Amino acid sequence: MPVKVSVIVPVYNPGTYIEDCIASLLRQSLPPNEYEVIFVDDGSTDETPARLDALAAEEPRVTVIHQEPSGWSGKPRNVGIAAAQGEYVMFVDNDDYLGDEALERMYDYGVANGADVVVGKMAGHGRGVPVELFRRNHPRATVDTAPLIDSLTPHKMLRRAFLDDIGLRFPEGRRRLEDHVFVTEAFLRADNVSVLSDYVCYYHVKRDDASNAGFQRFDPVGYFKNLREALDVVERYTEPGPTRDRLFRRWLRNEMVERMRGRRFLAFPPDYRKELFDEIRDVVVERFGPGVAPELQPTQRIVAALIAADRFEDIVAFAEWEASVALRAEPGSIRWQDGALRIDFAAEYATGGAPMTFPAGPAGDSPDGPPKDVAEAVAWVGADSVAKFGKATADLLLRERTNSAQYFQPVEVTREIVPVEEGEGVRLVLRATAAVHPATAADGVPPGGGLWDAFVRVKLGGWTKECRLGPVPRKGQTAAEPGVVAGRVVLPYWTDPHGNLALDIDRATKRLGLGRLTPEDVTVTGDRLRVPLPLYVPGDTEVSLRLRDGSSSFDATGTLSPDGSGALLEAVLPVSSLKAGIWRVALSPAPGADEPRFLPLSLALRVSGGEVQVVRPPGPGVALRLARRTRRVLGRIRRKARKAASQVKARRA
Repeated sequence: MPVKVSVIVPVYNPGTYIEDCIASLLRQSLPPNEYEVIFVDDGSTDETPARLDALAAEEPRVTVIHQEPSGWSGKPRNVGIAAAQGEYVMFVDNDDYLGDEALERMYDYGVANGADVVVGKMAGHGRGVPVELFRRNHPRATVDTAPLIDSLTPHKMLRRAFLDDIGLRFPEGRRRLEDHVFVTEAFLRADNVSVLSDYVCYYHVKRDDASNAGFQRFDPVGYFKNLREALDVVERYTEPGPTRDRLFRRWLRNEMVERMRGRRFLAFPPDYRKELFDEIRDVVVERFGPGVAPELQPTQRIVAALIAADRFEDIVAFAEWEASVALRAEPGSIRWQDGALRIDFAAEYATGGAPMTFPAGPAGDSPDGPPKDVAEAVAWVGADSVAKFGKATADLLLRERTNSAQYFQPVEVTREIVPVEEGEGVRLVLRATAAVHPATAADGVPPGGGLWDAFVRVKLGGWTKECRLGPVPRKGQTAAEPGVVAGRVVLPYWTDPHGNLALDIDRATKRLGLGRLTPEDVTVTGDRLRVPLPLYVPGDTEVSLRLRDGSSSFDATGTLSPDGSGALLEAVLPVSSLKAGIWRVALSPAPGADEPRFLPLSLALRVSGGEVQVVRPPGPGVALRLARRTRRVLGRIRRKARKAASQVKARRA
């Protein structure tokens, strides 16, 4: 069968970080005979070459190519392209990994839309990834219709014939931004680019030791020399005008202005700051015309103007002011309603730990040139923020804690200008209600089991900032009753120790409150069981009960129905099948799951002579209690040892 996709992985000394990459490539849902994996080892000196050779000996779909060190990823990727047999090639870095269905979904999407380039949704583990690009699918995208230019990493699927037809390959040698040069030309010359946003295809990972190539401090002279090559590509394939200006704006914003802002800039040593500034200013003055900077956000526009005016000291002062600005998001009511978790919150900027105030008067005209000093720059940002407050946005995202997959939730926003009681000025407050629908919260499908953190994302005043939703003083407590919706058990809770909002999906046991039942709460009439439970259900919901007596078990179907502030469990017990004795009871709120969970209830049934009596479940035996106590003690010892080790590591650093 023809190979549909060739996955190309450049490899250099990844150590154990390559294991997640390998595992994800072997787990792909695409049949093994429909894709191949080509590892191009660029002169690794660790154990990786032997590891890959052993893998290739076991896996027919895996090929390993060894070569002398080339210094960067460009040549290994080109060698992989030359060896590829697939209709499409997919580039993956050796410390990243794919979603299990990534190749199948991206290939099918590309074929269905006749795409030369397919961009799959990304999630970042400690690394920035595009956000706005992946709000929705883009079956037919261009640099004019979608923010493609925000995604210039090589981690995409490209049609092999397209690369050959236009002769596109990566720049080689030890250098930077080879992916910018390659991807920019691909976007500008493709007949169609498709963006798949409803499934996380690519997980972009920052190593624990931060030794990814992209995290190493770079030589500004060489870096911006390579950046100019990407600008050359834009000039080669666009005409002067709005499109070229918009594309250039991406490099001005991301690679230049953002490096000169806030904490990121101040973290550099002073001499390195000045070296960066000088190289950036050379590119700004040399390459960017008058149409590039004006469409930047206000704070970015100020920094760009100060760069062009060669005012390094003001850049430092403005960065110090920006570093003091933070986003705060305060949670309000959190409740279940109409099958969705409704989350109220208010968001605003703060500085120095207090709400940020803005001028109450009308904004003046935007300055044509740079501000005369930082005070004027700050005043202009404030006035502009008030004038454009009607366009400010607030979003709520759910982010999976282990893999960083994130999804926007529907939000209704109102904007409130709040006068400051003492002194002049106003506060700009965004009040919002988000609706988390468990049936569709992950881009139209139910989210997977795990812990999901709530993040608030605000665009206002030239900033796009994110923060956790919280904190509240109720650390470790539930934020609302657990809900059983769309085959998921969803527990909103406040994290401990930080007190931020998170959702526990299909993992919680004790915190669901099912252990607080007493026999007096439960009614048994003949073979009919009625149990009030502290759960939310949107309507009648089918569940399962499991009865165990130690040697045998029986399952029974039940129904959860709305009942005041909770739910009522009703079930018909298989009394005639139950032998005399004590039967423990467990509930499966989502019996249709691939692996249904049964959660113990704090009740038991004593069966005798065909009669059923509700009793407390028998406690654990002496041996079990001792084992539990031992596990708790060992857990405390391990936690103390890890804390001590991290403190030693921090002192050494």
